[in-house]
Amino acid sequence: MVTCGTDIIEIKRVENLVVSSTENTLHKIFSVNEVKYCESKGKMKYQHYAVRFSAKEAIFKAISAKLNDKFEISWNDVEVINEENGRPQVIFLNHKPIELENIDISLSHCKEYAIAMVVINWK
Repeated sequence: MVTCGTDIIEIKRVENLVVSSTENTLHKIFSVNEVKYCESKGKMKYQHYAVRFSAKEAIFKAISAKLNDKFEISWNDVEVINEENGRPQVIFLNHKPIELENIDISLSHCKEYAIAMVVINWK
């Protein structure tokens, strides 16, 4: 079985969220590594926050077919990082769905919007 998810978001919405959030609230959505990465991007940090927010939404959409009483997932269970070559990678921090065989993600952003696409292969 293959599932997919996609999400697009206005960067300004995420900027408003980040600016108005306390550090504790921010870490309910983003991992420590994600915050560190985004904050290192200077003026473009909100684009990086937004694309990770969009990525998590896309992941939730793709994984929703498997969500049930036995498997729940929260915002900070998922981390989107970059490999050394810049390719994004999804890491499940607390527990990976057992049936998940492979997950692929593509991210993009411009001045106003961020978008993410996720494809999951299930066993």
